[in-house]
Amino acid sequence: MTRAPRTLVTRLDSAGDVLLTGPAVRAVAAGSSYTALLCGPQGAAAAALLPGVDRVLVHEAAWVGLDPPRTSREECDLLLDALAGDRFDRALVLVSYHQSPLPTALLLAMAGIPEVAADCVDYPGSLLTLRHRRRPGRHEAQAALDLARDFGFPLPPGDDGGLRVLDPPDTTGLTGPDPYLVVHPGAAVPARAWSPRRAAEAVAALHRAGHRVVVTGGAAERPLTAEVAGRHALDLGGATRGLGELAGVLAGARAVVTGNTGPAHLACAVGTPVACLFAPVVPPERWRPYGVPYVLLGHQDAACAGTRARVCPVAGHPCLDSVRDEDVLAAVDSLLAGRADRSTADEGAAL
Repeated sequence: MTRAPRTLVTRLDSAGDVLLTGPAVRAVAAGSSYTALLCGPQGAAAAALLPGVDRVLVHEAAWVGLDPPRTSREECDLLLDALAGDRFDRALVLVSYHQSPLPTALLLAMAGIPEVAADCVDYPGSLLTLRHRRRPGRHEAQAALDLARDFGFPLPPGDDGGLRVLDPPDTTGLTGPDPYLVVHPGAAVPARAWSPRRAAEAVAALHRAGHRVVVTGGAAERPLTAEVAGRHALDLGGATRGLGELAGVLAGARAVVTGNTGPAHLACAVGTPVACLFAPVVPPERWRPYGVPYVLLGHQDAACAGTRARVCPVAGHPCLDSVRDEDVLAAVDSLLAGRADRSTADEGAAL
Protein backbone atom coordinates (compact mmCIF):
# COMPACT_ATOMS: atom_id res chain seq x y z
CA MET A 1 0.00 0.00 0.00
CA THR A 2 1.33 3.43 -0.96
CA ARG A 3 1.92 5.70 2.04
CA ALA A 4 -0.07 8.92 2.09
CA PRO A 5 2.27 11.91 1.70
CA ARG A 6 3.56 14.19 4.42
CA THR A 7 2.39 17.57 3.20
CA LEU A 8 3.20 21.20 3.97
CA VAL A 9 0.82 24.08 3.29
CA THR A 10 2.28 27.59 3.37
CA ARG A 11 0.43 30.88 3.85
CA LEU A 12 2.67 33.62 5.21
CA ASP A 13 0.28 36.57 5.59
CA SER A 14 -2.26 37.62 8.21
CA ALA A 15 -4.80 35.76 10.34
CA GLY A 16 -7.58 36.40 7.84
CA ASP A 17 -5.49 34.99 5.00
CA VAL A 18 -4.76 31.87 7.03
CA LEU A 19 -8.45 31.38 7.84
CA LEU A 20 -9.20 31.46 4.11
CA THR A 21 -6.83 28.53 3.58
CA GLY A 22 -8.91 26.37 5.91
CA PRO A 23 -10.89 24.47 3.24
CA ALA A 24 -7.70 23.72 1.27
CA VAL A 25 -5.94 22.59 4.46
CA ARG A 26 -8.77 20.14 5.19
CA ALA A 27 -8.54 18.80 1.64
CA VAL A 28 -4.80 18.29 2.05
CA ALA A 29 -5.22 16.68 5.47
CA ALA A 30 -7.77 14.22 4.11
CA GLY A 31 -5.17 12.92 1.65
CA SER A 32 -2.05 13.13 3.82
CA SER A 33 -0.55 11.19 6.68
CA TYR A 34 0.77 14.40 8.26
CA THR A 35 -0.11 18.03 7.52
CA ALA A 36 1.81 21.09 8.69
CA LEU A 37 1.06 24.75 8.06
CA LEU A 38 3.85 27.28 7.63
CA CYS A 39 2.62 30.79 8.40
CA GLY A 40 3.83 34.19 9.52
CA PRO A 41 3.61 35.47 13.13
CA GLN A 42 0.36 37.31 12.39
CA GLY A 43 -1.27 34.11 11.20
CA ALA A 44 -0.08 31.69 13.88
CA ALA A 45 -3.11 32.02 16.16
CA ALA A 46 -5.46 31.39 13.24
CA ALA A 47 -3.39 28.42 12.08
CA ALA A 48 -3.78 26.80 15.50
CA LEU A 49 -7.58 26.92 15.08
CA LEU A 50 -7.74 25.13 11.72
CA PRO A 51 -8.97 21.52 11.67
CA GLY A 52 -6.52 19.11 10.07
CA VAL A 53 -3.29 20.84 11.09
CA ASP A 54 -0.82 18.56 12.89
CA ARG A 55 1.89 21.19 13.35
CA VAL A 56 2.22 24.96 12.94
CA LEU A 57 5.58 26.34 11.76
CA VAL A 58 6.19 30.10 11.94
CA HIS A 59 8.53 32.18 9.80
CA GLU A 60 8.48 35.96 9.41
CA ALA A 61 9.16 36.27 5.70
CA ALA A 62 10.84 39.28 4.14
CA TRP A 63 8.53 39.27 1.08
CA VAL A 64 5.08 39.54 2.72
CA GLY A 65 3.40 41.42 5.57
CA LEU A 66 2.71 45.03 6.49
CA ASP A 67 6.18 45.70 7.90
CA PRO A 68 8.41 42.84 6.75
CA PRO A 69 11.85 42.42 8.29
CA ARG A 70 15.11 42.09 6.46
CA THR A 71 15.99 38.47 5.89
CA SER A 72 19.12 36.76 7.19
CA ARG A 73 21.00 33.56 6.50
CA GLU A 74 20.54 32.52 10.12
CA GLU A 75 16.74 32.84 9.96
CA CYS A 76 16.57 30.96 6.67
CA ASP A 77 18.83 28.21 8.01
CA LEU A 78 16.55 27.71 11.01
CA LEU A 79 13.55 27.40 8.71
CA LEU A 80 15.34 25.01 6.36
CA ASP A 81 16.38 22.79 9.27
CA ALA A 82 12.79 22.65 10.56
CA LEU A 83 11.39 21.84 7.12
CA ALA A 84 14.02 19.22 6.36
CA GLY A 85 13.44 17.59 9.75
CA ASP A 86 9.77 17.01 8.95
CA ARG A 87 10.62 15.10 5.74
CA PHE A 88 7.81 16.52 3.63
CA ASP A 89 6.90 14.82 0.35
CA ARG A 90 4.77 17.62 -1.05
CA ALA A 91 4.01 21.29 -0.46
CA LEU A 92 1.40 23.83 -1.55
CA VAL A 93 2.41 27.49 -1.63
CA LEU A 94 -0.74 29.58 -1.17
CA VAL A 95 -0.49 33.27 -2.04
CA SER A 96 -2.84 36.10 -2.94
CA TYR A 97 -3.49 36.83 -6.60
CA HIS A 98 -0.94 39.68 -6.59
CA GLN A 99 1.89 37.83 -4.81
CA SER A 100 4.70 35.64 -6.11
CA PRO A 101 5.13 32.14 -4.64
CA LEU A 102 8.70 31.81 -5.89
CA PRO A 103 10.68 33.04 -2.83
CA THR A 104 8.87 30.44 -0.73
CA ALA A 105 9.27 27.79 -3.42
CA LEU A 106 13.03 28.38 -3.49
CA LEU A 107 13.28 27.75 0.26
CA LEU A 108 11.17 24.61 -0.05
CA ALA A 109 13.48 23.33 -2.78
CA MET A 110 16.49 24.01 -0.56
CA ALA A 111 14.75 22.05 2.22
CA GLY A 112 14.53 19.06 -0.11
CA ILE A 113 10.77 18.95 -0.66
CA PRO A 114 10.46 17.14 -4.00
CA GLU A 115 6.99 18.24 -5.17
CA VAL A 116 5.72 21.81 -4.87
CA ALA A 117 2.59 23.43 -6.33
CA ALA A 118 1.52 27.08 -6.53
CA ASP A 119 -0.48 29.57 -8.54
CA CYS A 120 2.20 31.34 -10.55
CA VAL A 121 2.30 33.72 -13.50
CA ASP A 122 6.10 34.03 -13.53
CA TYR A 123 8.43 31.45 -15.03
CA PRO A 124 9.28 29.11 -12.12
CA GLY A 125 12.16 27.15 -13.62
CA SER A 126 12.46 23.90 -11.67
CA LEU A 127 10.95 25.30 -8.48
CA LEU A 128 7.38 24.11 -9.11
CA THR A 129 6.15 20.63 -9.94
CA LEU A 130 2.73 22.14 -10.69
CA ARG A 131 2.63 25.66 -12.08
CA HIS A 132 -1.06 26.32 -11.58
CA ARG A 133 -3.12 29.06 -13.24
CA ARG A 134 -5.70 30.81 -11.08
CA ARG A 135 -9.11 31.30 -12.64
CA PRO A 136 -9.93 35.03 -13.12
CA GLY A 137 -11.79 36.68 -10.26
CA ARG A 138 -11.67 33.59 -8.07
CA HIS A 139 -12.29 34.04 -4.35
CA GLU A 140 -9.14 33.46 -2.30
CA ALA A 141 -10.64 30.47 -0.48
CA GLN A 142 -11.83 28.86 -3.69
CA ALA A 143 -8.54 29.53 -5.50
CA ALA A 144 -6.71 27.66 -2.74
CA LEU A 145 -9.16 24.78 -3.05
CA ASP A 146 -8.64 24.69 -6.82
CA LEU A 147 -4.90 24.36 -6.35
CA ALA A 148 -5.27 21.63 -3.74
CA ARG A 149 -7.64 19.63 -5.94
CA ASP A 150 -5.46 19.87 -9.02
CA PHE A 151 -2.46 18.75 -6.94
CA GLY A 152 -4.33 15.60 -5.93
CA PHE A 153 -6.13 16.75 -2.78
CA PRO A 154 -9.90 17.01 -3.33
CA LEU A 155 -12.24 17.83 -0.46
CA PRO A 156 -13.38 14.69 1.32
CA PRO A 157 -17.02 13.55 0.94
CA GLY A 158 -19.39 15.55 3.10
CA ASP A 159 -17.14 18.61 3.38
CA ASP A 160 -18.98 21.66 2.00
CA GLY A 161 -15.77 23.66 1.52
CA GLY A 162 -16.75 26.46 3.90
CA LEU A 163 -14.48 28.18 6.38
CA ARG A 164 -14.18 26.34 9.68
CA VAL A 165 -12.30 26.45 12.97
CA LEU A 166 -12.10 24.13 15.96
CA ASP A 167 -15.08 24.42 18.29
CA PRO A 168 -14.82 27.78 20.09
CA PRO A 169 -15.31 28.12 23.84
CA ASP A 170 -18.53 29.26 25.47
CA THR A 171 -18.12 32.99 26.06
CA THR A 172 -21.48 33.69 27.70
CA GLY A 173 -19.54 34.84 30.76
CA LEU A 174 -18.18 37.71 28.69
CA THR A 175 -21.21 38.62 26.59
CA GLY A 176 -24.13 37.74 28.85
CA PRO A 177 -26.94 35.38 27.76
CA ASP A 178 -29.18 37.78 25.85
CA PRO A 179 -29.06 37.97 22.02
CA TYR A 180 -26.57 40.44 20.65
CA LEU A 181 -24.86 41.83 17.57
CA VAL A 182 -21.11 42.32 17.33
CA VAL A 183 -19.52 45.46 15.94
CA HIS A 184 -15.77 45.08 15.36
CA PRO A 185 -14.50 48.56 14.41
CA GLY A 186 -10.76 47.97 14.04
CA ALA A 187 -8.59 46.67 11.21
CA ALA A 188 -4.87 46.13 10.74
CA VAL A 189 -5.12 48.19 7.55
CA PRO A 190 -6.74 51.60 8.28
CA ALA A 191 -8.24 51.91 4.80
CA ARG A 192 -10.52 48.97 5.58
CA ALA A 193 -12.07 50.41 8.75
CA TRP A 194 -14.74 52.95 9.50
CA SER A 195 -13.65 56.09 11.27
CA PRO A 196 -14.25 55.81 15.04
CA ARG A 197 -16.89 58.55 14.84
CA ARG A 198 -18.93 56.73 12.21
CA ALA A 199 -18.64 53.42 14.03
CA ALA A 200 -19.86 55.04 17.26
CA GLU A 201 -22.82 56.63 15.46
CA ALA A 202 -23.79 53.28 13.95
CA VAL A 203 -23.59 51.54 17.33
CA ALA A 204 -25.89 54.20 18.80
CA ALA A 205 -28.32 53.72 15.90
CA LEU A 206 -28.36 49.96 16.39
CA HIS A 207 -29.03 50.49 20.09
CA ARG A 208 -31.92 52.85 19.36
CA ALA A 209 -33.35 50.26 16.99
CA GLY A 210 -33.53 47.76 19.86
CA HIS A 211 -30.39 45.71 19.29
CA ARG A 212 -28.00 44.76 22.07
CA VAL A 213 -24.51 45.49 20.77
CA VAL A 214 -21.14 44.06 21.81
CA VAL A 215 -18.01 45.86 20.59
CA THR A 216 -14.86 43.76 20.15
CA GLY A 217 -11.20 44.54 19.63
CA GLY A 218 -7.72 43.61 20.78
CA ALA A 219 -5.91 44.94 23.82
CA ALA A 220 -4.21 47.66 21.77
CA GLU A 221 -7.64 48.79 20.51
CA ARG A 222 -9.15 49.55 23.91
CA PRO A 223 -9.34 53.33 23.33
CA LEU A 224 -11.08 52.66 20.01
CA THR A 225 -13.60 50.16 21.40
CA ALA A 226 -14.36 52.41 24.37
CA GLU A 227 -15.12 55.33 22.03
CA VAL A 228 -17.24 53.20 19.70
CA ALA A 229 -19.20 51.47 22.48
CA GLY A 230 -19.87 54.68 24.39
CA ARG A 231 -23.00 54.38 26.55
CA HIS A 232 -24.79 52.17 24.03
CA ALA A 233 -22.86 48.90 23.91
CA LEU A 234 -20.87 46.38 25.92
CA ASP A 235 -17.17 47.09 25.43
CA LEU A 236 -15.11 43.89 25.17
CA GLY A 237 -11.98 45.61 23.89
CA GLY A 238 -9.03 43.55 25.16
CA ALA A 239 -11.35 41.19 27.06
CA THR A 240 -11.07 38.16 24.77
CA ARG A 241 -8.04 35.96 25.39
CA GLY A 242 -6.77 35.16 21.96
CA LEU A 243 -8.49 34.37 18.70
CA GLY A 244 -10.27 31.37 20.19
CA GLU A 245 -12.31 33.46 22.64
CA LEU A 246 -13.05 36.03 19.94
CA ALA A 247 -14.36 33.14 17.84
CA GLY A 248 -16.64 32.24 20.74
CA VAL A 249 -18.02 35.78 20.95
CA LEU A 250 -18.60 35.88 17.20
CA ALA A 251 -20.22 32.43 17.23
CA GLY A 252 -22.76 33.61 19.81
CA ALA A 253 -23.73 36.72 17.84
CA ARG A 254 -26.82 37.01 15.65
CA ALA A 255 -24.75 38.94 13.10
CA VAL A 256 -21.42 40.76 12.89
CA VAL A 257 -20.74 44.25 11.53
CA THR A 258 -17.09 44.67 10.60
CA GLY A 259 -14.67 45.74 7.91
CA ASN A 260 -12.90 43.48 5.45
CA THR A 261 -10.53 42.13 8.06
CA GLY A 262 -9.66 38.96 9.96
CA PRO A 263 -12.73 38.96 12.27
CA ALA A 264 -14.99 38.99 9.19
CA HIS A 265 -13.44 35.71 8.06
CA LEU A 266 -13.49 34.37 11.62
CA ALA A 267 -17.23 35.11 11.79
CA CYS A 268 -17.66 33.13 8.56
CA ALA A 269 -15.69 30.25 10.07
CA VAL A 270 -18.14 29.99 12.99
CA GLY A 271 -21.19 30.40 10.74
CA THR A 272 -22.29 33.91 11.72
CA PRO A 273 -23.77 36.26 9.06
CA VAL A 274 -21.69 39.33 8.24
CA ALA A 275 -22.51 42.91 7.29
CA CYS A 276 -19.15 43.81 5.82
CA LEU A 277 -17.90 47.37 5.40
CA PHE A 278 -15.86 46.60 2.33
CA ALA A 279 -13.38 49.23 1.14
CA PRO A 280 -12.75 48.48 -2.56
CA VAL A 281 -8.98 48.82 -2.24
CA VAL A 282 -9.01 45.06 -2.92
CA PRO A 283 -11.55 43.27 -5.14
CA PRO A 284 -14.66 42.10 -3.26
CA GLU A 285 -15.05 39.04 -5.45
CA ARG A 286 -11.76 37.76 -4.01
CA TRP A 287 -12.07 38.85 -0.39
CA ARG A 288 -15.78 39.07 0.48
CA PRO A 289 -17.28 37.02 3.34
CA TYR A 290 -17.35 33.38 2.28
CA GLY A 291 -19.83 30.61 2.95
CA VAL A 292 -22.35 32.57 5.07
CA PRO A 293 -25.11 35.10 4.37
CA TYR A 294 -23.56 38.52 3.95
CA VAL A 295 -24.21 42.07 2.84
CA LEU A 296 -21.50 44.33 1.43
CA LEU A 297 -21.61 47.95 2.57
CA GLY A 298 -19.51 50.67 0.99
CA HIS A 299 -19.12 52.25 -2.43
CA GLN A 300 -17.36 49.71 -4.61
CA ASP A 301 -16.79 52.23 -7.43
CA ALA A 302 -14.91 54.70 -5.20
CA ALA A 303 -11.71 56.34 -6.42
CA CYS A 304 -9.60 54.04 -4.22
CA ALA A 305 -10.88 50.88 -5.95
CA GLY A 306 -8.15 48.40 -6.78
CA THR A 307 -5.30 50.48 -5.33
CA ARG A 308 -4.48 48.06 -2.45
CA ALA A 309 -3.93 51.22 -0.39
CA ARG A 310 -3.37 50.69 3.32
CA VAL A 311 -4.33 54.26 4.24
CA CYS A 312 -7.29 55.81 2.44
CA PRO A 313 -5.95 57.96 -0.42
CA VAL A 314 -9.17 60.03 -0.60
CA ALA A 315 -9.94 62.75 1.94
CA GLY A 316 -12.83 61.87 4.24
CA HIS A 317 -12.70 58.11 3.60
CA PRO A 318 -15.89 58.36 1.49
CA CYS A 319 -16.10 54.70 0.44
CA LEU A 320 -16.98 53.70 4.03
CA ASP A 321 -17.79 56.83 6.01
CA SER A 322 -20.59 57.67 3.57
CA VAL A 323 -22.39 54.46 4.60
CA ARG A 324 -25.45 55.70 6.50
CA ASP A 325 -26.92 54.39 9.73
CA GLU A 326 -30.04 53.35 7.82
CA ASP A 327 -27.85 51.28 5.47
CA VAL A 328 -26.39 49.41 8.43
CA LEU A 329 -29.82 48.87 9.99
CA ALA A 330 -31.20 47.58 6.70
CA ALA A 331 -28.25 45.22 6.27
CA VAL A 332 -28.65 43.80 9.78
CA ASP A 333 -32.42 43.45 9.35
CA SER A 334 -31.87 41.60 6.07
CA LEU A 335 -29.44 39.17 7.67
CA LEU A 336 -31.64 38.52 10.71
CA ALA A 337 -34.71 38.00 8.53
CA GLY A 338 -32.89 35.54 6.30
CA ARG A 339 -33.31 37.67 3.19
CA ALA A 340 -29.61 37.52 2.28
CA ASP A 341 -28.83 34.38 0.33
CA ARG A 342 -26.06 32.13 1.54
CA SER A 343 -22.87 32.85 -0.38
CA THR A 344 -21.30 30.07 -2.42
CA ALA A 345 -18.01 29.44 -4.12
CA ASP A 346 -18.93 31.10 -7.40
CA GLU A 347 -21.94 33.25 -6.65
CA GLY A 348 -22.10 36.11 -4.16
CA ALA A 349 -25.03 37.26 -2.11
CA ALA A 350 -24.26 40.94 -1.68
CA LEU A 351 -27.26 43.20 -1.32
